[in-house]
Amino acid sequence: MNTRRIGVLTSGGDAPGMNAAIRAVTRAGINNGFEVFGIRRGYKGLMEGDIFQLRSEDVSGIIQSGGTFLQTARSAEFRTVEGRQLAYEQLKRYEVDSLVVIGGDGSFTGANLLSKETNLNIIGIPGTIDNDLYGTDYTIGYDTALNTVVQAVDKIRDTANSHNRVFFVEVMGREAGFIAMNGCIACGAEVAMIPEEKNQLDKVRNYLSTRGDKKKSTIILVAEGIDEGNATEISQKMEVEFPQFEIRLSILGHMQRGGSPTAKDRIVASFMGIAAVEALLDNQRSLMVGWVNEQPVYVPLNKVIKMHKGISHEYVKQAESISTFMPPVE
Repeated sequence: MNTRRIGVLTSGGDAPGMNAAIRAVTRAGINNGFEVFGIRRGYKGLMEGDIFQLRSEDVSGIIQSGGTFLQTARSAEFRTVEGRQLAYEQLKRYEVDSLVVIGGDGSFTGANLLSKETNLNIIGIPGTIDNDLYGTDYTIGYDTALNTVVQAVDKIRDTANSHNRVFFVEVMGREAGFIAMNGCIACGAEVAMIPEEKNQLDKVRNYLSTRGDKKKSTIILVAEGIDEGNATEISQKMEVEFPQFEIRLSILGHMQRGGSPTAKDRIVASFMGIAAVEALLDNQRSLMVGWVNEQPVYVPLNKVIKMHKGISHEYVKQAESISTFMPPVE
């Protein structure tokens, strides 16, 4: 085989901007002499041989669309050695010798194992709305998700102001609180409950006990991964402890994953896709393309999956200094 072949797939949770990354990998790959093959439904589709050649025109008109044109799926079978060997056999059948995986921590764990067990050159592109991957300032989909939260909370604030209500708003973020914390800053919310911090319920109690009756509304953002429970359980506890307040709950859920990607998500995803192809041109393997100081960087996949990225306590203290939450809980 004279022409090298790249496979590209999206895995795990979908994120706005994934299509921009697929488009960039496809076009940069073709323009650099590769043949590019799309793999539908992530690792599940890979094991089933759901593979087809991508032409430049196939990725025309997808950059503005949310979700992933290649679709995605989670696969328990790929976590086994036998499943990964089956996936490798399918790639050999199509003579694909390089793979670009667009996804998050779980996707990269599988990619790292596949790279160790085979001779495949594998490059990861970080696509997750949680922005929680080590080695990159930014992950594809985060900006769009954050803007979705801001728009939703702004609307919730309108009705909260009208009725002098306390709203608990649950947002995504099992391992890291970037959406909740930065959503709190952007929306002018009063409290953010995030996985990185302790004494979360004390923080809420401290605020509500000093809130007073003149405050028009209160917005408390709750990341879904905090230790004290989910937003439903927390809001119910606070209803019992603070019966003087009219407390409401809103769970934003999967709407945070959808929608047309922002310009930032489209641009960063495009440059990451180009950088992935450039790494494969240099026969690099087991790397993730990160984004640091507005430039692509390369980070070893085994380092990405071993290290954790979260919000620092100092960042939280700075954010609290501009909220109405006083005084902060140490």
